[in-house]
Amino acid sequence: MKVSPSLLSANFANLTPEIEMINKSSADYLHIDVMDGVFVPNISFGFPVIKAVEKVCEKPLDVHLMIVEPDKWISQVRDCGAWLMNVHYEACTHLNSTVSRIHQAGMKAGVTLNPSTPVAMLEDIIEDVDLVLLMSVNPGFGGQAFIPNSIKKTRQLRHLIESTGSKALIEVDGGVNESTGKELASAGADILVAGSYVFGAPDPIERINILKSLCK
Repeated sequence: MKVSPSLLSANFANLTPEIEMINKSSADYLHIDVMDGVFVPNISFGFPVIKAVEKVCEKPLDVHLMIVEPDKWISQVRDCGAWLMNVHYEACTHLNSTVSRIHQAGMKAGVTLNPSTPVAMLEDIIEDVDLVLLMSVNPGFGGQAFIPNSIKKTRQLRHLIESTGSKALIEVDGGVNESTGKELASAGADILVAGSYVFGAPDPIERINILKSLCK
């Protein structure tokens, strides 16, 4: 299992040691949630912060845009050193164009689905994306309870990917811990995003190792 710790749950007043911990860990990526206070009811990181993080972080940046009109910011996300730019299906009027432009900018393209958005909405683009992020909580805040239907949704997405020959990875974000992680792994998830489960622990590196050890 691949793991992408969510910086949203880190200590914002002491980010460098938090990032250095991630560097030393077995984590595969660093998940960065960008919120605008419009698409979701919260505001988080801006591009200057992401650029500062990129200078310290040795893991690929998994940048998740919870914002309206994400198309406007493709070049800025690229300039922050992002490995992947993830946009919400619900925020993109012309999703195919957005995905194509992300690829043209030299990044992997991800698409996120809110809990109430059916997997079937991706049928016409699943072969073009590199990753699909399923939100297993309502986006905007960390520390929420896991939505049980996310297990079924992960299975549905795995079936869609396999039936179309898509190479997309499945990432799940929200309420991830050892228990929910096991269920998600069994359902076909490839990457687990974990915030408070990692950063709120006495030994965050051990928590990352626990998630890494989960098998499909």
